[in-house]
Amino acid sequence: MENDKEMAEYIYTILLSQPTILMSWGFQSPRIIRRGISFIVNGFKHKGEVSIQYNEGQDLFDVYLMDVTGKIEDTINMVYFDQLVEVIDERVEKTEDYKDRVNNEYFK
Repeated sequence: MENDKEMAEYIYTILLSQPTILMSWGFQSPRIIRRGISFIVNGFKHKGEVSIQYNEGQDLFDVYLMDVTGKIEDTINMVYFDQLVEVIDERVEKTEDYKDRVNNEYFK
């Protein structure tokens, strides 16, 4: 990748490969960051910011979950491109009682 914008677009394309999951996070306000993308989520497990940065030395991605003040709460290193959505979903949205929570939240 030549620049940060291209990397952000590449990562966004990966996320869009599973649009239903992406929407379930309350995905909003994507922005280009150094070697990646950052966006706001409003999931069942995490509310705040998610940043994904390309780790050129490893040819993998690092994911950072930050609270609303910008403090890093969780870091997931060395994530393969085809695992990005699943790894983020596990930290942002998926709970043990996920189906029940969805039903209670949206189908009352």
